[in-house]
Amino acid sequence: MARKAFEHFEAVSAVVPREGGYYAAIATKAIDGSGAPRFNKLLEEQTFKTAMAADEAAALQLTHLKGVSEDGGLIW
Repeated sequence: MARKAFEHFEAVSAVVPREGGYYAAIATKAIDGSGAPRFNKLLEEQTFKTAMAADEAAALQLTHLKGVSEDGGLIW
């Protein structure tokens, strides 16, 4: 799992299960918030066979992330 911190949010590489495998995702959460994280699926046209492969792809995408919007969306 890779992590990137911004002023008010943190973003971490994640996976979302789907039929036949996993999506790569980035989960975002307010640094001082108590709510649930928001999972943003990435590369939705691609299914990864293992959670490890999906997380590695998400970690690579995380390196390109410029920020997180007020509602937890991704800013590229």
